[in-house]
Amino acid sequence: MAKEIILYNLRDDVTDEDYKKWCEDYKGPTLLSLGSVKSFTLVNMLGGVKGNGKDGVPPEPGPSPYKYIGILDSTSLEEWDKDRNSKTFKDEFFPQWFSKWVADFYVLAGMEVYEGESD
Repeated sequence: MAKEIILYNLRDDVTDEDYKKWCEDYKGPTLLSLGSVKSFTLVNMLGGVKGNGKDGVPPEPGPSPYKYIGILDSTSLEEWDKDRNSKTFKDEFFPQWFSKWVADFYVLAGMEVYEGESD
């Protein structure tokens, strides 16, 4: 399955509560209405662990460089690319997200290699 991982922080003038409400009322339903989107999950990062195996630096707790991670599952990267160029995404959703809510961000796209579930 194709995935897009969106790493980002909110603007300083945006509260977590306001953003959560916008996501529940608008962002989530809008993304899920696009034909290629199978699911969307938004994660509020509370912390992390950082290390470096190459340099022998053991893992230690620390803050996440990004407060939010969005995980979008799509039917294919090609179909998702079409939806990203749709009026709904390009002219309605993205301008709001970009200008009103988000500060710095980084978007990754790829194909799922493994997915497992425990009983």
